[in-house]
Amino acid sequence: MTITSSTTLRNDYAKISAMAHASDEPIYITKNGEGDIAVLSIEALERRDEMIRLKAHLDAVEEGRLEGTQGISVEEARKRLMEKYKNAGL
Repeated sequence: MTITSSTTLRNDYAKISAMAHASDEPIYITKNGEGDIAVLSIEALERRDEMIRLKAHLDAVEEGRLEGTQGISVEEARKRLMEKYKNAGL
C-alpha cells in the first residue's frame, strides 16, 4: 500500500501517475494527515471492474446451481462454441 500527501500530488503529479501505473494498486492520498482519496490507473480500474463483473456472474451461476437450475453438458458447451467460432469465420 502506498500512501502519500496531497502536497505530493499537487507538486509532483507525474511521480504519482508513474507510481499508480507501476504498482497497479491504488495510491492513497492524505490531506492534513487524514485519508482523503485514492488514485488508480485507468487500466487497473478497468481490470478491477471486469473482475467484479465476472465475480457477480459466477456468483449468479453458482446460486442457480445450488437452486437446481439445469446447466449444459461439456459436449453441448463445446458444440455451441464450435458453432460460434464457425459463424465468426475463425
